[in-house]
Amino acid sequence: QPLQDSKGRITSHLNGLVFRTTRLLADYDIRPVFVFDGPPPELKWQEIRRRREAREKSRQEYETAVAAGDTATAWSKAVMTSRLTRPMVEEAKIVLGSLGIPWIQAPSEGEAQAAFLAQRGDVWAAGSKDYDSLLFGAPRMVRFLAISSTEFLPSQGRSRTVSPEVLDLAENLEHLGLTREQLVDVAILVGTDFNEGVRGIGPKTAVKRIREWRSLDQAPGEVSAVLPSTVDAIRAFFLNPPVSIEKVPRSGSVDERALYRFLCDERDFAHERVEKIVERLRRATGRQTTLDT
Repeated sequence: QPLQDSKGRITSHLNGLVFRTTRLLADYDIRPVFVFDGPPPELKWQEIRRRREAREKSRQEYETAVAAGDTATAWSKAVMTSRLTRPMVEEAKIVLGSLGIPWIQAPSEGEAQAAFLAQRGDVWAAGSKDYDSLLFGAPRMVRFLAISSTEFLPSQGRSRTVSPEVLDLAENLEHLGLTREQLVDVAILVGTDFNEGVRGIGPKTAVKRIREWRSLDQAPGEVSAVLPSTVDAIRAFFLNPPVSIEKVPRSGSVDERALYRFLCDERDFAHERVEKIVERLRRATGRQTTLDT
């Protein structure tokens, strides 16, 4: 079961946000800028429906596993049923504001907004597990920025330990012998959040084919016939996504009173735990910024 307060409201997301973010700030001098997703584009509706159906299936399998006393299966299915609701997002914004950590509301895809901030030089890199950040043009992206993290693999029913990794867009394009536009075409062949891939074509084959064809526009008839009718719209969305041009808010000081009021008084966090967070942040105050994500 997820962590909850005395009123039955989930607090797991707040617990993870507070303690992981504090660790980045206090232990590693990493100053994050959070980006929140806006409304998804119409292109993504089919993928959203698929995810909802998958969550519902996992929820039913979770309940069956719990009834059967199958703890391992129940845990794996519980991980797949988690989702971030609108109230959770608003609560996260309250906590970030209390911590003095800047955040931006994206008009659409968060990865696109983060990529734009990295392109503009407002941040050092876009932090995401989603390779879409590179398709959106992030010059540099960091994956698994939790310092010590695990990734759940639904198809295998297990988790694996992962370490932070940095991907440079220019270096990877040079290594692959592709332009960014061609990389987008590779992604469309393999499959994106906006379309299913072409059956039988994986990443290596897709790179080889785009090198050969130069563009999906030059793909042979049998491939063109199975490509989505929205290819041009998908390309346009990756290459010119809707983003906010507002400046990144400056980092502020910790509002200790607001933090205690929200976490302890409203959400039942132990006062001692929040006190430790505040003390760690006090010690970290005044450091120079070395990494923005």
